Amino acid sequence: MKKILLALAALAMTASHMESAEPVLDSLKIQGQTRRFWLYKPDGTPQDAPLVFVLHGYGNPGHKENWMSRAAEKHKFAVCIPHGWKDPKGKPSWNVGYPFQEGWHVDEVAGMERLARYVQKKYGLSRRNTFMTGMSNGGEMCYLTAYSKQKTFRAVAPVSGLTMEWIYRTMEAPRPMPLFEIHGTADHVSEWNGDLEDKGGWGAYMPVPLAIGYWVAKNRNEQEQVERIASRDTESGRSVIKHKYTGGPTGCEVWLYEVTGGSHSWFEEDIDTGEEIWSFFSKYLE
Repeated sequence: MKKILLALAALAMTASHMESAEPVLDSLKIQGQTRRFWLYKPDGTPQDAPLVFVLHGYGNPGHKENWMSRAAEKHKFAVCIPHGWKDPKGKPSWNVGYPFQEGWHVDEVAGMERLARYVQKKYGLSRRNTFMTGMSNGGEMCYLTAYSKQKTFRAVAPVSGLTMEWIYRTMEAPRPMPLFEIHGTADHVSEWNGDLEDKGGWGAYMPVPLAIGYWVAKNRNEQEQVERIASRDTESGRSVIKHKYTGGPTGCEVWLYEVTGGSHSWFEEDIDTGEEIWSFFSKYLE
């Protein structure tokens, strides 16, 4: 009887741990290395709930709270926050082909797919309703994922992200993909007008409008809706121009939020970033 009670207590503790509103630090061995990640599954999240991956920026390990946390609590989906491995410069990052990452043999897209399968199974989350967002270097990972032959992530939402010129030049997306970019016009890290001469040292990358235009064409969107709203920071002088490309036979929309005067950030001073991203992802729930 004592052994049975101890077993039941351990099972209850495990269930409580997995259903906790506090983020859980977990890990998985992938490609010979340990991938650490936070998993946030709010109280009341149902079985088979959607899963959103949130990828950090260059040099910044994933924090257990981010711009998707409040939306996850409100809408009851789970958030996975992986930690990037250290690149040749010793910085936690994602391998998207920056010049200084040359020779770093990490298949990030395959790794994220492997991690997604593990998280889906262990935490009872949806295999179909899995999405990806990321800021800066994490945004580049969103674009690389969209261009890749993967079947895990249904839609992506890069924030202050870029399409590297090598991706644009050498890869062809295998299928249409819903994509939502939020980007500031005064971003001097990930320039709105691109950096095809690699003046910033990150490698050549495309102008944001041209990068978005690729997906509008790929998704065969037929209409553009434009709306301008004021920033939540009314004294900033910034505004947000919402470009929404809709229609067409694929059912995949493209959204671009152009933050006029916006710098390199996740824009929570201007909009409710997590809520806006979830409103986009939720259009593709099955």
